[in-house]
Amino acid sequence: MLEKIIKPYISSGGIQGITRDRLDRSLQDLRISVMDRCNFRCPYCMPEDKYHKNFEFLGSSQRLSFEEILSLTRIFAAMGVKKLRLTGGEPLLRANLPDLIGDLSCIDGIDDIALTTNGVLLAQHASALKAAGLDRVTVSLDALDEKVFSLMSGGRGRIERVLEGIDEAIAAGLTPIKINTVLQRGINEHQALELVEHFRGTGVIVRFIEYMDVGTINHWHASETVPSRELVEKINSKWPIRPVAQNYHGEVAVRYQFDDGQGEVGFVSSVSEPFCGSCTRARLSSDGRLFTCLFASEGLDLREPLRAGASREELQTIINSCWSDREDRYSEQRADPSNGRKKIEMYYIGG
Repeated sequence: MLEKIIKPYISSGGIQGITRDRLDRSLQDLRISVMDRCNFRCPYCMPEDKYHKNFEFLGSSQRLSFEEILSLTRIFAAMGVKKLRLTGGEPLLRANLPDLIGDLSCIDGIDDIALTTNGVLLAQHASALKAAGLDRVTVSLDALDEKVFSLMSGGRGRIERVLEGIDEAIAAGLTPIKINTVLQRGINEHQALELVEHFRGTGVIVRFIEYMDVGTINHWHASETVPSRELVEKINSKWPIRPVAQNYHGEVAVRYQFDDGQGEVGFVSSVSEPFCGSCTRARLSSDGRLFTCLFASEGLDLREPLRAGASREELQTIINSCWSDREDRYSEQRADPSNGRKKIEMYYIGG
């Protein structure tokens, strides 16, 4: 059975470390979804009418165990991955998550571990996450107004708990904290300046992410996207900002600093200014499928060979073959009508 699973990947001969894909992009970042469930029902990600109380999420035996996640991460680290991001669903729903973070932080080659959360459970976990080895946290927050927040979260959670979670994360040292805000025209775009004003001078970095066609259930239309350049002009008219250099190659956000020294804001422009050419990210779903693009239509099953007893070298060969064949650049090809294919939903592999 094991030979049958791995044969397609080793026929080219030998074990080779991952270096570059077909577009000369290296593998440096791994995003690990530890949980497919979420305690929000955001309309653009997990709308209540589809993900209702009877929806069948993965069972615990279907998700990768912590030891399986560690085994795969060690392989990715040996192949060049330096940065990890834990995602969901909502990752803080995964029991004993600090234990996993503690073990991940001990892997040779990993020098940065971050987590993306909706923030509702962050206050009670921030100290333990930091103590375990988590470096940074990103909070998804689309509005400060209570009514708009409720609309964007599907009526789940309270803004006060999210803000409390951010405060506790700051106190714990999970900094710099970033706020990821998805603006949808006609829904919450008016919240942009309010978010900037609230977090200016606090050390928290607000990043505006263009509303994208991730998955298929949000019925995305380009007219709903607020282009980053529009936001830059709006923010600059109230608080002058200037562009600054990337922190590292492949950083997805374009950074701007306030002229008065009160911090910075970022803009992720996957729709209006695609950055596929510098993408160094792979994604691992909670049930062990490897995705080489956020907009992928399918992933490579790593759980099956892992549980069938594949060796570290055999798994590395499988992953290497997947990455070496990679030529994803969906955001650059979005306007091509031939790309009207089904895509994996965001909750399944994280943002």
